Amino acid sequence: MSWSTRRGGGDGERDGRRGYHHGNLREALVRAALDLIAQKGPAGFTFADAARWVGVSSAAPYRHFRDREALLADVARRGFELFEAALRRAWDGGRPEPLRAFENVGRAYLAFARDEPAHYSAMFEAGIPLDADPGLREAANRAFEVLRQASEGLAARLPAEKRPPALMMSLHIWALSHGIASLFARGDRGRRALPMTPEELLEAGVLIYLQGLGVIAERRP
Repeated sequence: MSWSTRRGGGDGERDGRRGYHHGNLREALVRAALDLIAQKGPAGFTFADAARWVGVSSAAPYRHFRDREALLADVARRGFELFEAALRRAWDGGRPEPLRAFENVGRAYLAFARDEPAHYSAMFEAGIPLDADPGLREAANRAFEVLRQASEGLAARLPAEKRPPALMMSLHIWALSHGIASLFARGDRGRRALPMTPEELLEAGVLIYLQGLGVIAERRP
């Protein structure tokens, strides 16, 4: 892909913030969508805005995407793929031991919201149905599967008859992590102030939750 300030020429180029010249239009539109989400939010721009941002005609994007929803679905799918990779690196098969690895997953969750706010918004705030892209549901499920595996690894510390359902645990931890990430750890203007780090807040919440389940012993002073 190359970018140029020149106007006119191939692929129906028009005035825009960036001139698009002899590159991969699909990738350029995805990048434009991420830029526009960062500036205006996932609902703050149109399909035509993305075309103008790239510097192509309003008809050119239809060669690659059915409509704006399809473009956002592609952005969300890519986000979930990056998200899954980050969570898997953090979990690392439960090494060095499950609780430490579980804490690493929580930190990775918050780091993703902070480092990839546009992807995060497309994934969770754009209102895109998971079936809008052939691979979106699969990518989202693979990312959630890391949380389920981590929950299962922690629950295995208990006798089989006392283990909480891993699916229930993973949904609870997901809700807690997502709430803290969305409110306090995101990398855009939606972040709220907090008198502690988001990581500290998440760690405290997870410890209280796991103690309540009996997965870890209560820490006493």
